[in-house]
Amino acid sequence: MKILSMEVFIHQDPERGDVILSRKSETWGSFLVALKNAKAPANFLNKKERNQGVQKRDPFKDWHE
Repeated sequence: MKILSMEVFIHQDPERGDVILSRKSETWGSFLVALKNAKAPANFLNKKERNQGVQKRDPFKDWHE
């Protein structure tokens, strides 16, 4: 038996609700092109949303070995 291993992106179509699997690219080229051509709304992450403050917490608080 041959086992195929592949990484995929999973997203859901917002209009139809379909779940879509897309093969993960071997390089960053296609991602960078998609990022460059992406159209974000003018109010996407406005100044208030970007300023979320600083959280002080111990990342090992509940760590047990």
